[in-house]
Amino acid sequence: MEKQTLPNSTGILVLGILSIVTCCCYGVIGLILGIVALVMVKKAANLYKEAPENYTGYSNVKAGKVLAIIGIVLNILMLLYFVFIIVFIGMEGLQDPAVFEEMFR
Repeated sequence: MEKQTLPNSTGILVLGILSIVTCCCYGVIGLILGIVALVMVKKAANLYKEAPENYTGYSNVKAGKVLAIIGIVLNILMLLYFVFIIVFIGMEGLQDPAVFEEMFR
């Protein structure tokens, strides 16, 4: 029997990369992408463990899992940073650079 590529192995890798790249988007988009990637990793890993001789591409799944975890951590940190800024500076400080500078003098 010919080996098949694991379903969604490339998609998992791409979602893991995108979860890191989009951490600058207030931490929300990347967090969602990272969680979706981890759910897809779980399904692909279970499929691979049932019959590892039938599938290739498990290295993409493992790399995507690592990238998704890194992306989730970065996005949580970025989300906490924005919450901290909003709580201590407020929306006015984010929208007006003069108010932002005045708060740190």
